[in-house]
Amino acid sequence: MIVPEELQIVEYPHPALRYKSRPVTRIDTNLRKIVERMFDLMYEHKGVGLAANQVGLPYRLFIINPSGEKGDKEWELVLINPEITSRKGTVEGEEGCLSVPEVYGDVARSEEIVVDAFDLKGQGFELTLKDFPARVVQHEYDHIEGIMFFDKLTEASKREVLPQVEQFVNYYRSGQEKGEIPSDTEVQKQLKEIEP
Repeated sequence: MIVPEELQIVEYPHPALRYKSRPVTRIDTNLRKIVERMFDLMYEHKGVGLAANQVGLPYRLFIINPSGEKGDKEWELVLINPEITSRKGTVEGEEGCLSVPEVYGDVARSEEIVVDAFDLKGQGFELTLKDFPARVVQHEYDHIEGIMFFDKLTEASKREVLPQVEQFVNYYRSGQEKGEIPSDTEVQKQLKEIEP
C-alpha cells in the first residue's frame, strides 16, 4: 500500500525516472490521495506538471496545471493512461524539471497535440492542446516513458545543461556510496513490487 503523505519528488538519476511506467488498472481512494499529494507537491515546488514516476511510482499517470495557479480548476487536469494520438508543427521553448531543479534548456516540441486519457472517475476524454499546455503534456508524457527533457535538448543547450545534470548524478551516487540512498537494484526491485 502506498502512503501518499510520504511521497516526495525524486531527483535525477533516481531509477524511477528512467522506468517505463505501467498502465493504471484501478482507480480507488488510494490513487485519488496519491493524485492529491502530487498536486500539493507540484504547487509547493512551483511546477506546472508532475508525473507519477517523479514521486517514485511506476504508474502511467501525470497531473498538469499550465497556469501554475493553485485552485485554477479550468487547468488542473489528471491524465491517467494517456496517449498522444496526433502531433502538428514544431516549436522550440525553454523547459525545466522538478526532478532536476534550477536546470533549464531549449527543447523542440510539437506545437499542437491531441491526447486521449482517463480522469479520476474512469471517464475517457480527448484534449486538443496548443503552445504551452501542449508542451507541458509532452514533457510529462516523456516522463512516463522514462525520457528526461535534457535527452531532447538542442545541441547548444546540451553543452550548457549536461554538466549541471552531471552534478545531480555525482551527488546521488555519492549518497549511494555512503549508504544514505538505496542502490539502483534495490529501488528497481521496489518499483517492480509496486507496479499496478
